[in-house]
Amino acid sequence: MIRARRVLYTTLALAVPVAALSYGLLPASAATVGPIKGLGGKCVDVAGASSANGAAVQLYDCNSSAAQQWTVGNTDNTIRALGKCLDVTAASTTNGAKIQLYDCNSTAAQKWTVSGSALVNTGSGKCLDVTDNSTANGARLQIWSCAGSTNQAWTLPGGSTPTTPPTTPTGANLDNPAKKDVAMQLVSAAENSSLDWRAQFRYIEDIGDGRGYTAGIIGFCSGTGDMLELVEAYTKSVPGNVLAKYLPALRSVNGTASHAGLDPNFTNDWRTAANDTRFQAAQEAERDRVYFNPSVRDGKNDGIRALGQFAYYDAAVMHGYEGMRQVRSRALARAKPPAQGGDERAWLNVFLDERVVEMNKEEAHSDTTRVDTAQRRFLNNSNFDLNTPLDFAVYGDNFHIG
Repeated sequence: MIRARRVLYTTLALAVPVAALSYGLLPASAATVGPIKGLGGKCVDVAGASSANGAAVQLYDCNSSAAQQWTVGNTDNTIRALGKCLDVTAASTTNGAKIQLYDCNSTAAQKWTVSGSALVNTGSGKCLDVTDNSTANGARLQIWSCAGSTNQAWTLPGGSTPTTPPTTPTGANLDNPAKKDVAMQLVSAAENSSLDWRAQFRYIEDIGDGRGYTAGIIGFCSGTGDMLELVEAYTKSVPGNVLAKYLPALRSVNGTASHAGLDPNFTNDWRTAANDTRFQAAQEAERDRVYFNPSVRDGKNDGIRALGQFAYYDAAVMHGYEGMRQVRSRALARAKPPAQGGDERAWLNVFLDERVVEMNKEEAHSDTTRVDTAQRRFLNNSNFDLNTPLDFAVYGDNFHIG
């Protein structure tokens, strides 16, 4: 499975400002002023009707005061009251970050879009939420992973509920040849700093992650079993190939970081084998069998489109297919996929949240930009079908897929 080859860049990554992303407007043809109603029929309210920066935003009995008169439908995707903007404290993307009133400053912490009845902060991909599901006056508002719950449901001024187009899958799935090539480019950008994934058949190195050699288009590892399975499959179709003699050593080092029996010629022989189109075909077949096909199948079963299917695949590539399933299981404790009646955007946000948790368990994976400035960017732009062009950044490198 692929491991984080670009660990060196973790501390050098230049974050792409989320504010530079493009988001859809709140659903209004012109700005509308009035209360935003939520849990228990109460209203979004500025504590003490204060216009000071940092004034708390809370839930409170509706009372027609200026502290509850919000302007939505602004062309800059802001929500405003008392001359200032609804803002996430410290532009945080963390669950539980509080909502405040603050000078309007064009940052993504003040930009909001919609998903069903939810208001989504585009800087974090998380939803406007009532803390602890409380209907008490003064209950603080916060951001939290979108879950389609009642404490994340809002009615806009004039009695309208935010709506978005239906999320029923209509586009091509990720196993469509063109979509699949996009998926391969996305993974190669993260793992090899290149969109040319076909150039990676000959890639091989020990990246020092305790898994021995990492090689090929999907980062087959000598210490995790998938490299062994690949060479076995290649040898079955091409007996006597240049890598066949390493099968005993690959069986011996499986589960370890050892190179015993592989050095000094294994890397050169791997590159030689990579010139054989039959070895290239074997790499693609194993990639599909172990990672791509089951991930896409699970995505289809969950009712998610090409973007979600890619999110599953990329997680399987890094953590193994079973590791991806564990991420999904944790997400199920907090949200439901569309096939179980959930909202697609909310489900994918929760899945990506859990993916980031998993990545942070290991230093080699702790740079989460492949999620933050790629997959989450596409989700925030509602690109559920993973349509090109795609512009994204990983580890400080900018990429364009046309």
